[in-house]
Formats: sequence, structure tokens, C-alpha cells
Amino acid sequence: MALAFGIGLFIAFFPLLGIHTGLALVIALTFRLSRVALLAGAWVNNPWTLAPMYTAGTLVGCGLLGVSPEGLAEVDWSLHGRAFYEALWEGLRPFVLPFVVGNLVLGVVSGLLAYLVLRLILERRRRPALQTGELR
Repeated sequence: MALAFGIGLFIAFFPLLGIHTGLALVIALTFRLSRVALLAGAWVNNPWTLAPMYTAGTLVGCGLLGVSPEGLAEVDWSLHGRAFYEALWEGLRPFVLPFVVGNLVLGVVSGLLAYLVLRLILERRRRPALQTGELR
């Protein structure tokens, strides 16, 4: 259960949008892990948490790679159509590598921490049940 949730949390930070649920299900079925725990971890990334998680990952990547985060928030929202997307790409292009690296690093760290903490919690909950003979 802890391993599945930790892997799911790694997937939540995975930098490719739109594949989190599918990736979680493929891993769960392939390695016979808890689908519920894996999806719960992967769904930490949702419409409400997406921007803060990916922004944090990008900032971590900027720090690790020595890229200045200046200009990260400068998007010209008044543009429309193709002009908007071209300006968006030009403004965000320097942050693609920091985005990928930072989110992978945050995914690994958060997945490992979640695994360790959840495993500790689950083992502590299970220990009294084993001592009283409730689990057989």
C-alpha cells in the first residue's frame, strides 16, 4: 500500500500532462499494486494543485540548474490565437528543462518520503493487531 502510494505521488509530479491516470493504472496492473493507493497518489495532482505543484517543480529546477526564474510569470494574456501561443512558447522555452528536472526531483523526493511515512504508519497500526491476535 505504501509503495503504491509513493509511486502514485511520483506520478503526480510527472511532467507530462494528461497521462497520470493511465500511467498509474498500467503500473498498478503490471506490478500488481493497489490501484486505489496508486491513483490516490497520482490524483494529488488535480486542477486545484496543478499550478502550485508545477510552479514549485520549475523553481526547484531553476535552482538546481542555475537558471534565473525571472520572466516565469510574464505571460501577455492580452494576445489571442497564434500570437498568444507563440509568445507563450518564447517566454516559457527557457524553463522547459528546469520544469522537467525540478518536477522529477520533487516527484522522487515526495514519493520516497510518502512511502517511508506511510509504511511507518501502517506498520505501527498493524503491530497492536498482531500482538492481540486479531490478524491471522
